[in-house]
Amino acid sequence: MTLELEIEKASQEIVKDGYEMSIGELLNLYRDDELIIDPEFQRYFRWDVTRKSRFVESLLLGIPIPPIFVYQNEDGVWELIDGLQRLSTIFEFVGMLKSPEGNIVDPEPLEGTKMLPSLDGIKWVSGDRGLSKPLQLQIKRSRIRVEILTKESDNQSKYELFQRLNTGGASLNEQEVRNCIIVKINPDFYRWLKNTSEFQPFLDTLSITTNAEQQQKNLELALRFFVVKKMPYQGKLDVNEYLDEGAVYLSTNQEIDFQQEEVLFDRTFSLIDEALGENAFRKYNGERFQGGFLISAFEALSNGISLNLNAIEALDGDAAKDFIVEKAQSLWLNPEFKEFTKAGVRGTTRLQNLIPFSEAHFRP
Repeated sequence: MTLELEIEKASQEIVKDGYEMSIGELLNLYRDDELIIDPEFQRYFRWDVTRKSRFVESLLLGIPIPPIFVYQNEDGVWELIDGLQRLSTIFEFVGMLKSPEGNIVDPEPLEGTKMLPSLDGIKWVSGDRGLSKPLQLQIKRSRIRVEILTKESDNQSKYELFQRLNTGGASLNEQEVRNCIIVKINPDFYRWLKNTSEFQPFLDTLSITTNAEQQQKNLELALRFFVVKKMPYQGKLDVNEYLDEGAVYLSTNQEIDFQQEEVLFDRTFSLIDEALGENAFRKYNGERFQGGFLISAFEALSNGISLNLNAIEALDGDAAKDFIVEKAQSLWLNPEFKEFTKAGVRGTTRLQNLIPFSEAHFRP
C-alpha cells in the first residue's frame, strides 16, 4: 500500500464528522448524561482560577475557541477525549460540574483580567456579583467545534489519539498524558499506582525537587519500575514509547496480582532506603555519593534488587544493608555499567543492556 493510500485509510478511520455547537447545547448534553467527562480527570487535572477567568473572558469577548474531541460510543453518548479544561470550566462556572463523588462542585468566583477587571468576584448566579442575563445568554450562544472520532475505541487507539492531541503543546508533559490515559482505561489502576508511588521509603530515596514532584516524577518512576518488571524490553521502542505501551499493558492486564506487586515494591524500596536513603540514586565518586538523582542508578538498583530480593533479605544481620551499599558503590566503578550509561548513550541502548546487567550485579 502506498503512503497516500495509508493516509487516506487512516484518516477515514479516525474522523467521522465535525460541526459547531453552542455552549448551551453542550450544557444540555452534560446535564442529560449524553456527554461524559471522566470524573477522575477533574480530580487530578484542573485549571486554576486565573486560567478559568481568562477562558470565560474569551467567551465574553467572542474569541474563537479551539475544538473539542469526543468519541461516540455504541449508545450514541459522547465521551470527551480532549477539551477537559475548557468544558470543566464552563460546567463549573454555571453550577453543573459533578465531582468524582457525584456532587455538584461549588463554583469558584472569577478573578479580574487585564481586559475585564470587573470579572473579579463574578459568579454565574444572579445577585450583586452575578452575571447578567444578557451575558449568560451570550456565553450559552457561544459556539465551539466538536470533532467526533470513530476509530475503533480500543485502549491503544484512545491513547494514540489523546497523545497526539496533547504532546504537541506545553500543557501536559509525557507522564501527565500517560496519567490521563491510565485514568481513562482503568481508574482503579491509576489510584493504585498513585498510592503505591507515595510509599514514604520510596519518596525518601528519590530526593527529587519540588518541581519534579509537581510534575509527578514519583508516579513516573513507580510506573517505570513496574513496566520494566512486567513487560520485557524489546529494544525497538524509544524509552517514552516503551513506557507508553507499558502503561496501556499494565492498565489492561487482568492477570497481574497488584497486591503482590505492591508488597514487592515496598520491600524493595524499604531495603534501598534503609541502606542508602537519599543517596540511593546518586553517583558514587570513589569516596562519597554526590549530585542529583540519576535515572541509570534508579534502573540498576530498583531492578537488580527486586529481582534478587529473597536472596538479599536472607542475608544475616546488617549484611543485607552492607551488601547493597557495596554493590551501589561498585556499580560506578564497573566498566560495563560506565560504558552503557556514559554521556551520549541513548536511553534505548542503556535499557537494553542495563536490565540483564543489574540482575547479575546485585545477585548475592
